[in-house]
Amino acid sequence: MTVLSRPQNLTSLLMGRMGDALLWLFASMHVAALAILLVTLVSLSEANAAEQPITCAGSDLLVDMQKNDPSGYAALVAEAKKIPNGEGIFWKIEKAGAEPSWLLGTMHISDPRVVQMPKGAKEAFAKAGTVIVESDEITNEKKVGLSLLTRPELTMFLDGQSITDMLSKDDVSKLESGLKDRGIPLNAVIKMKPWILASFIALPACEFARKAKGASFLDMKLANDAVSEGKQLIGLETLLEQMTALSELPMSFHMQALIDTLQLGNRMEDVMATMIDLYLKGDVGMIMPLMKSLDPTKQSDGQNEYAAFEQRIIDDRNHVMADGAAPHLEKGNVFMAVGALHLPGKVGVIELLRQKGFTATSVQ
Repeated sequence: MTVLSRPQNLTSLLMGRMGDALLWLFASMHVAALAILLVTLVSLSEANAAEQPITCAGSDLLVDMQKNDPSGYAALVAEAKKIPNGEGIFWKIEKAGAEPSWLLGTMHISDPRVVQMPKGAKEAFAKAGTVIVESDEITNEKKVGLSLLTRPELTMFLDGQSITDMLSKDDVSKLESGLKDRGIPLNAVIKMKPWILASFIALPACEFARKAKGASFLDMKLANDAVSEGKQLIGLETLLEQMTALSELPMSFHMQALIDTLQLGNRMEDVMATMIDLYLKGDVGMIMPLMKSLDPTKQSDGQNEYAAFEQRIIDDRNHVMADGAAPHLEKGNVFMAVGALHLPGKVGVIELLRQKGFTATSVQ
């Protein structure tokens, strides 16, 4: 994989093309359905995983921002601090009369640092009698594939169109190259809708290579471990529900996301590195402000897109997760794992659980 040189103003080079691409990078790490579809495509590809070195390049954009735009960085930190429960990915959930439960914010990637989990999480998982994940369907990849086939309109063009009909020749070439780096022939996915392809291209090739070698993303590992250890496994959503939520965003947004992602190319490695660093530090409240700050070219329309993304992909699903988990948390001794971006905010899962009478305490 080509490793780009890093000029001092790397952050400024990323501005203007970052917004939609960054949203889709996080979506691809945030919705289990996409991770499952990714695994399925990798398994069907002709890539020789054994011959692909797994190297993840990329540098933290916030380090560059601190050096080159300290006032912008300070404003970003100040905005993030205003977000309730923006610090911490591992929480203790308690209610009188029940054993404590635990809530882990996850990323749907196979990076070893993410899969390792924060201190205390392994012990909490081992002790728990019930494990809650976004979707318990992730334990059966073949079943997931068959399920998605029942709603082909969510992922495929059924009117004779192909993605190549909607892109310039230059963008088609970039798409073909990006897919090839990830072991996916363009002809195999030429009928797929842009939001699926943007999600694939947003993830660096190293993530595909790990999955091709059989690495599980964190949520899948937790779900499979729960089953093998005889724990009760609870899913809060179906994968089709997740796919539907993503597909309901405007097609214009999907297309711009794909184009932006193609234009960024290997620089998405820097975005991924930044996201993982924030996650490992527990600074999940910084993620959405970062998305917005790195796309200054978009005004009202861009803000509407972010608002639609937050409402449909995050806020609406927060209520589903809190409502579905509450009856099990009432009984105690639960280990719950959902995408980290669902935790913070005024309508985040943490606040919603508090409104239901639970005490939530960040475990540092």
